[in-house]
Amino acid sequence: MAALIDLSIAGRTYQVACREGEEENLRAAARLVDGKSREAISGLGTLSEARQFLFASLLLADQLIDDKPDAVPPPPPPAAGPDPALVSKAEALATRLESLAQQLENSAPNP
Repeated sequence: MAALIDLSIAGRTYQVACREGEEENLRAAARLVDGKSREAISGLGTLSEARQFLFASLLLADQLIDDKPDAVPPPPPPAAGPDPALVSKAEALATRLESLAQQLENSAPNP
């Protein structure tokens, strides 16, 4: 069963659901976010709610990296090129469309 708790972050209250027994962990996490949100506001001035949470999350991530550098996942692999099968189908379709367009041009009456 879920429990509803109120969390206060940077002067705003949010009602959040969590599993029973996890309330204190969530409150502790909210205190961390609240601290970093207030730090972001004090350093950058007035921020929208979204930017406030963005900077708070970046500050928390920076702290995590400083404390545990191995906790950072490796960057994602470079994006692979397009699927060769799809490229082949697209090229075949383009060739077919060009052929149809040429046929239409050839069959159109000359003015």
